[in-house]
Order: sequence, then structure tokens, then C-alpha cells
Amino acid sequence: MSFINYVTKQVAIKVVYYGPGLSGKTTNLRYIYFKLDPSSRGDLVCLETDTERTYFFDLLPVRAGLIGDYKVHFQLMTVPGQIFYEASRKNVLRGADGVVFVADSQIPLLDANLESFDNLRRNLLSLDVDINAIPLVFQYNKRDLDDLIPVETFNQLLNPQGLPYVEASAINGVGVFEALKEVAKLTVPAVKEKVLGIKVGADELAAAESRAQEVVREATQKDVEVEFVSPQDEGDTQLKKMKLRTIDDVEQELDRLSREFLERPKKTEPS
Repeated sequence: MSFINYVTKQVAIKVVYYGPGLSGKTTNLRYIYFKLDPSSRGDLVCLETDTERTYFFDLLPVRAGLIGDYKVHFQLMTVPGQIFYEASRKNVLRGADGVVFVADSQIPLLDANLESFDNLRRNLLSLDVDINAIPLVFQYNKRDLDDLIPVETFNQLLNPQGLPYVEASAINGVGVFEALKEVAKLTVPAVKEKVLGIKVGADELAAAESRAQEVVREATQKDVEVEFVSPQDEGDTQLKKMKLRTIDDVEQELDRLSREFLERPKKTEPS
């Protein structure tokens, strides 16, 4: 469920990047983070336990409010991809408004993609969420490599409903903002109806699509250097690390961070 602050008139839309290990989930978040103007985002936070990492940051992509006079934040986060981090992935999914499923396009990893997607379905079901009812976008990543799973195969096995999908090479920035745009198009109207009780019509959906395209337009027009770092060099970036003991601590910290951004006073927009 989205966080909403009626005093500061701000709404947080939670988007989780899900997929098998090393499929490019963190690469997506890093690219978005470093490409955006610093005034449009919060800190990139890494919540660590002894065995895993969850990344989070707050994104304010457009100047104007997207839901009436409520300013919308997109709060992006990843989940550990390795299959044995079951509880952690479930906790991060709790309250998600939308999911970007990042699939690895390399042929040897087809089974890993299928297993991860089935794991997503089961974890959502355990949270009383039907996977067919949550905004979902597929990103078929690593299309710059050789020996790839055909897009048609992905759509047949993962996406028979014909949901939005994007071909990507996240390490090169290809398809990153496009996937974000697609999930914004789906989540904004859904959150408006769910949180504010406002039924969304065809005109509103068209307006949401136009505003979602503005997310990409504003972000990609920024002349910001994009630099990827290896894990051992993360200390030299604007990454904020928090060491936590358990996955329950991770969930509580994500909840606190999400609410923290909404408690900030609403800034006056420039005329």
C-alpha cells in the first residue's frame, strides 16, 4: 500500500525491481540514480545484513504533482536475486505498488528466470496479492550479449498476458528509463484510485502516460556523468550504507525511509 501524507500532500509509490541474481536489478537503480539531477532524488541507500544487500532511493521525477495537488515520489528498491533469500524478497515486496521484473536474456539462464518469476508469483500470493492484479513490467536485459533468449520465448513463457516489456542493456543505459516510464504509466492511475479513491478514466490514463514520458524526458536531458563502480569502490560514491542485523530490521528501515521522505514540507514550485 502506498504511503500518503495528507499534511504535506505527498504520495510515495513503491516500485520493486525483481529478478534472478545478477540479472541487472542494481545496475538499473544505479543508472537511474546517477543520471538524475541530484535535486530530483534522495540518497542511494544500501541496507546490509551479513549475507545480503537491499538498495533503495527516493525519486521525485517531475516538478508538477501527478495526482491532483499531491506530489508523487517513486521509491525504487531491489531485492536479493539468489533464490535462498526467500524471506528477504518477500519483505521487500510487502506494500509494493508495482514491479519491474528484470530477466537475464542469456540462454543458460532461462530456468533461473522462470524460477524467479514463479518465486515472485508465490511471494505475492503469500502477501494476498494476485500477480495479475499488480502493475508489472518486464525488462529483458543484457540484449547486447550473444546467444540470447528470443523475445518471443520470453513473452510466451513469462508474459502471455501481453503486459508491457522493454528490451534493455542496463549496463549501457538502454531500456532503463523506458522500463521506469512503463511502470509509472501503470502505477500512477492505480495508486490514484486505490489511495485517494478517485476513479481513473480514459483521459486520466492518457494524461498519466504523458507525464510518465516526462519522467524519461527530464531525466535524459540532464547532462550528468554516469559512472558505474565495482562493489569494492562503492565507498567513493554517494552510496549510504547501513549495517543491520536481520531481514526484519531491513523491512523496518525501508518503512522508516519511505515515511521519512513524506514528512518533509512540500516545497513551493517555481512559476
